[in-house]
This record gives sequence, C-alpha cells and structure tokens, in this order.
Amino acid sequence: MVFDLENEDILSDSLEFLGGKPVIDDSNIRYGPLVLTLAPKEGKANTLLADHLFSPALFLAERIERNLLDIEGKTVLELGAGSALPSLLLSTQANPPSLVVVTDYPDEGILGNLKKNVERNIAAVTKGCTVKCEGYDWGTDPSTLLGILRESNGEMNGYDVVILSDLLHFFASHDVLVASVRMLLAKTRSARVYVGAGNYTKADVCDNFLKAGRAAGLIFDEILDKEEDKRWLGTLPVSNLDHEALRLRKINCRYWVGRWHESLIST
Repeated sequence: MVFDLENEDILSDSLEFLGGKPVIDDSNIRYGPLVLTLAPKEGKANTLLADHLFSPALFLAERIERNLLDIEGKTVLELGAGSALPSLLLSTQANPPSLVVVTDYPDEGILGNLKKNVERNIAAVTKGCTVKCEGYDWGTDPSTLLGILRESNGEMNGYDVVILSDLLHFFASHDVLVASVRMLLAKTRSARVYVGAGNYTKADVCDNFLKAGRAAGLIFDEILDKEEDKRWLGTLPVSNLDHEALRLRKINCRYWVGRWHESLIST
C-alpha cells in the first residue's frame, strides 16, 4: 500500500490534541485483566503505526466496558488490530461474542506481537468465546478469514461485527479498507461496523473514508456523547493513566456505527 501521511505527522498531531502528553507506547499495557505489548519500533510496525496505542482503542474499550457494542453471541473481526485491545476486551466480557478474529498486516513483527497478545491473555477469555489470530492485507482475498468463520459456525456470509480502530489516517488506504469491509461484513440487517478515529485525523480524510463507504452501500451514523458522558466512564484500571488522562483521550475521538443499506441486505 502507498500512504500519503508520514508517521511523524500523525504522532505530532496526536500529541497536539493530547496537550503534548505522549500517546501510549509502553512496553506493557494493562487494561483490566489484559496485558498487552506493542510491536517493535522498526520496519512495517513503525511504518503502519502498530508500535503505539492510540486514543481510539481506549475510546472503544470504554464503550465495551459500558456494554454499548451489540456483540453477545456474535462473530467479530478486527482489522488492523495492532495490540487488539478492543477485540480482546470483548472476549473477556460476561456475555462475549462466540468468535473473535484479530487481524493485522502479515508482517513478522506486527503479527508476531499480535499472536503473543492473544496467547498471553487466553486465560482471561470467557468460556464460550473462541479467539483466533490471522494476518490479512486489506483488499486481498478474504477466503482464509471466511474459512475461520465457516469452521466456527458453518457460516460464510460474513462477520456480524467488524471493528476499525484508528485506521482512517492513511488516505490512500480507504478504498482497500472499504473493500475489505464489503467482503467481510455480513449482509444482514443487524451487521455493524464500529469505526473509531482520533481528532488528529483531519476531517476531510475522515469524510473521504465515509464517502467511499457510502459508495459501497454503507450508512454511517456518527455517535456524539452527551455532555455528562464526556467523563471517563470505564471502571477497569488502565496502566498508569488516571481518569483525567483517559478523559482527555476519549474526548479527542470521533466514532461512527455503520450498517448496510436496505437494498444490500440478504437476510
């Protein structure tokens, strides 16, 4: 893939929105029962920003804690998972998905770290939920991912839920990202794609992704918190971050829920 934004630009913009405070790039990140690591700061991990944990992952994690994602008994796929905080946290919930598949670019550093995160936290996964890890380059043949779905529940129509956490900043990747959603999200009335982005991703860049998604048949609703919900409302401990630090990261995010246009729904 060819990207039109430099890593330094994204990191700089992220720091600006966080008042100069660093994004999370600790060697170990704790979120409740999860212990996560980030990919080594080299090669593709550095190019694709898999060596940091940005605010949208925390934003989505807080919503998961608040049971605001409809995932009970469903099949979930995360694209560009990085540390896989949102999807792995889903697997630990009292009423978890039946299947969680975490994916990222098939690079040894990125995927190796992702696999270690899955293995390290397997004991925290709630009974009845299966967690899988697979490499996937956006826009390519999704047969392997659909095969995991078929083996799990005999279904190949697509995943009930697709998670996109902080994947919009690379303008040139929007078409292949949308193509992946089109191939992997089930064409059902209840299927949803949850999209989180940091405010450091420029509005016109976000708009370009939304335009590409709409052209593919998706309808997006932007979800805006009420004033009283702009506090950090999670209860699990998060590394060394207090509620004010977490609130700052939360309010600097945007969030959309996507669904298929009625004309594309098969069941």
